[in-house]
Amino acid sequence: MTPEGIAARLRASLGAFDLDVDLHLPGRGVTALFGPSGAGKTTVLRCLAGLQRVAGGHVFVNGELWQEAEGAIFVPPHRRAIGYVFQEANLFSHLDVRGNLAFGMCRLAPGRRRVAWEEAIEMLGVGPLLDRRVATLSGGERQRVAIARALLCSPRLLLLDEPLASLDAPRKQEILPYLERLHEELAIPVLYVSHAQEEIARIADHVVLVQEGRVLAHGPLAQMLTSLDLPLRLGEDAGVVLQGQVGVQEGEWHLARVDFEGGSLWVRDGGAPVGRTVRVRILARDVSVARERPGPSSIANTLPAVLEGLATGDHPALLLARLQVGGSFLLARLTRRSAQELQLTPGARVFVQVKAAALL
Repeated sequence: MTPEGIAARLRASLGAFDLDVDLHLPGRGVTALFGPSGAGKTTVLRCLAGLQRVAGGHVFVNGELWQEAEGAIFVPPHRRAIGYVFQEANLFSHLDVRGNLAFGMCRLAPGRRRVAWEEAIEMLGVGPLLDRRVATLSGGERQRVAIARALLCSPRLLLLDEPLASLDAPRKQEILPYLERLHEELAIPVLYVSHAQEEIARIADHVVLVQEGRVLAHGPLAQMLTSLDLPLRLGEDAGVVLQGQVGVQEGEWHLARVDFEGGSLWVRDGGAPVGRTVRVRILARDVSVARERPGPSSIANTLPAVLEGLATGDHPALLLARLQVGGSFLLARLTRRSAQELQLTPGARVFVQVKAAALL
């Protein structure tokens, strides 16, 4: 067994629900457990935390054996170095923010702390909140405090169970930039449960697709989003995430050029400085396909591509195209009629266009 990474074998019959999951996940970064409600995502987290014991369970986290399938070893929840954040923040209402955070630290002797007070506070941006009472916090602020408190426990594994599910759209947008920092700066592996594709696209490095208590597929985010044979691609939010560096900023137009493996894209300037690594989410509905290079138009981005494949869409009129752009991939939604008129077949050389106004 490798000393790093997460390995979990979870098999059990839980009433009418059968769980049969075999996971081998990276030892750092954010892994998203993605799937519909009732798929078993929260059950997996509860098993990893030791809150739900299954007889056919084996859990190994970055060098530590927490459960053995034969039952000879079962580390109870309070002895597993885990940070767990639920849909509701569950903060202590009789303490202010500083007191809530201090509670996370008091579980460990100073010599065993791996996450510093200042690090957690800066990462989640809760410094201005330290003297506030819990009752005065917004939903987004509560969740940021809850995550900071979980980090101050210096966990070997951080579990986030749909932490944005109870928030409205503005509060979600408030907290997402802080969650994005988890995969950039945190050396602790994070398991993030969600059924919202926007959250997965912005936060995850690795994706596990769960359905009816089983793992359908898993892999790096880019690979999972561009696979044409997975349920993950269905719906209006089908698209990809490209990672690149900010190459140029045009202050006059408030645009930035992001350079990635295969080309570059003009996007709305989000404020990241030149040289910063960023993610750009490109929805399939914002990508058009042409057989010849288009002439001047209002669409700022035109890239040569090779059509890799076509799959049926979520409406009888639609197809989803997978396109290779250098070492990267895009998805495009188009009608069957357009595909026939353009004589699109796998291997065809085409041009894709993406509106800069659609990208951030």
